[in-house]
Amino acid sequence: MARVRYGARTEAETAASREKSSNLPDIWSTGVVAVWETDPDVVAAVLPPPLKPAERPLVRANISKVDLPGYPLGAGSVAVSARHGGVEGWYPLVMPMTHERALTGGREVFGEPKKLGEVTVEREGLVVRAALARHGIAFVEVRGAVDRALPLPEPTRKTDFYFKFLPAVDGSGFEDDPVLVHCTRNEKVRRLEHLTGDVILRESMYDPVADLPVRRLVELTIGEKTTDQRGRAVERVSAQALLPYLHQRYDDPQQAFDGPPEGSA
Repeated sequence: MARVRYGARTEAETAASREKSSNLPDIWSTGVVAVWETDPDVVAAVLPPPLKPAERPLVRANISKVDLPGYPLGAGSVAVSARHGGVEGWYPLVMPMTHERALTGGREVFGEPKKLGEVTVEREGLVVRAALARHGIAFVEVRGAVDRALPLPEPTRKTDFYFKFLPAVDGSGFEDDPVLVHCTRNEKVRRLEHLTGDVILRESMYDPVADLPVRRLVELTIGEKTTDQRGRAVERVSAQALLPYLHQRYDDPQQAFDGPPEGSA
């Protein structure tokens, strides 16, 4: 009988997939990073407990093209500065990805707020344009020009905070208390240049980053970097405390409460 492809994989096949995932080579991306100061009360408003605002009310936008052989990927994020206990890091509000593979793994394994979207990174000579777009709206756009090279930073470790959860089958909330995840990334940079330019935030009902106004631009760069990441489930958090923030994850949060339609099988 021909192999049934939906059938169980062998132990050897499963082990080979796991081994391949754990031995990936360095994957380099070219991307724009914009960091700006915004209003402290805005940052405080978007942080689910137990996350707290960091000392400075910062927003960070990453807009990158990733060099995957035969599978180029656009990846981005908009995050606010946060802390959990003694750990300083970032809480991403939206992470547009151009391919389902990157979206699915991040959401299901780490709890990342990834959504399918459009990611643009263009450079012509010294002129740079980068944007994150969904539903036809470029809700974050960076326009600038390279004015100087920057010294390469030492390898650094950064932390992102995510909430991993599963909506309940009966539409009552969550199946269990959500998990707060610390995702650490080791980052190496091989090229870095400073940009003179602007960050433009456009109104979008699905991605309302326009609520995080640019009060002072802190950093605007374009560079090439590679990162790895490791996630760790740190603690269970209150389902009731996280539920008011559920809309951050979905374009239509009502879907999480729909439950199965009557008569479905």
